[in-house]
Amino acid sequence: MNEFIQTLSLGGTGPSIAIKDTIDIAGYATTAASRALADTAPAAEHAEVVARLLAAGWRVVGKANMHELAFGMTGINDYTGTPQNPQDATRIPGGSSSGSAAAVGLKLADAALGTDTGGSIRGPAACCGVAGLKPTFGRVSRRGVAPRESSLDCVGPFAREMSTLVAVMQAITADFDMHAARAWQGGCKVGIVQADAMPEIGAAVARAADVAGCTAHALRLDGLSAAFDAGLAVINVETSRALGHLLETGKLGADLDARLRAAANTTAAQLDAAQHVRRQFTAAVDHALDNVDVLILPTLPALPITLDEARGGASVIAMSKLIRPFNLSGHPALSLPLPLAGSPLKAGLQIVGRKGQDEQVCAIAARFEAALAA
Repeated sequence: MNEFIQTLSLGGTGPSIAIKDTIDIAGYATTAASRALADTAPAAEHAEVVARLLAAGWRVVGKANMHELAFGMTGINDYTGTPQNPQDATRIPGGSSSGSAAAVGLKLADAALGTDTGGSIRGPAACCGVAGLKPTFGRVSRRGVAPRESSLDCVGPFAREMSTLVAVMQAITADFDMHAARAWQGGCKVGIVQADAMPEIGAAVARAADVAGCTAHALRLDGLSAAFDAGLAVINVETSRALGHLLETGKLGADLDARLRAAANTTAAQLDAAQHVRRQFTAAVDHALDNVDVLILPTLPALPITLDEARGGASVIAMSKLIRPFNLSGHPALSLPLPLAGSPLKAGLQIVGRKGQDEQVCAIAARFEAALAA
């Protein structure tokens, strides 16, 4: 069972939850699923989100597996094993929170926590057919979460249904309004972001707005492509700064070694340009949300590739082209399972809201969930 690095039983008799191995659990090492961190000392205290879950009666059932060092999109890990994609065992589970998404999809846990720096909750959620939320940047505590410093990374939940996801958010967020997150009052105005994706996925996004009874109009979100590139530059600089020293150990997987060495080549000029794009794109998203409740678009532009294709060297970086931009801007973004006509596999519907309005994103997602299940 590669979904867990370690199984546990901590806490109350409430719902079960898995915790990604970048999040501290007192008494257990936080290894980020890497041989280079295998000898790390056990955490002295729980991450704040874990302490909150335990205080709320949740039961922690394991440290979830992940893409090594949370720096990859496939979820393949030759050291700790690769979690199974619940929708199709021949396909990648997505990264980096692969074990969290897979554990929920396989019903090994009621919910899971992951982290999302460049799409690492929403991507695996879409691959594995579950719901996953990247909260507004800064809304959920990152105390006790690796890397210690990040301008992109967010802790967030996975669940099979929105009601459970909302319950996790209430537990881990000090000021989360559960009532607002469960009931969307009135109409629903959505902007459908023009996105380069498989025609079947684009059609499913438009259909979802229709069946949910939303007033929808297509819009162009300026700077989406530039924000993707800028997000890569920022994550490269910040990951290199936090983890570059591990290159000296000689214990990293080949893909991580190559990515970290490449990341170290990001220049100060590239980072400055990325921060300029960050300001522009954030303003563009804010402006797009002026006249609609949420933006919707595909989570991933295509269905996940197969494990064989990934191991054969197929590039996966474009998987994150529609999700990474919202790490740069900091807006809350949720991936909801999206049925595809004529396919047993579900894609992902991405729902993006105003900063701080995570409850509204959840409430509208619940509306889509109910409509798509009808």
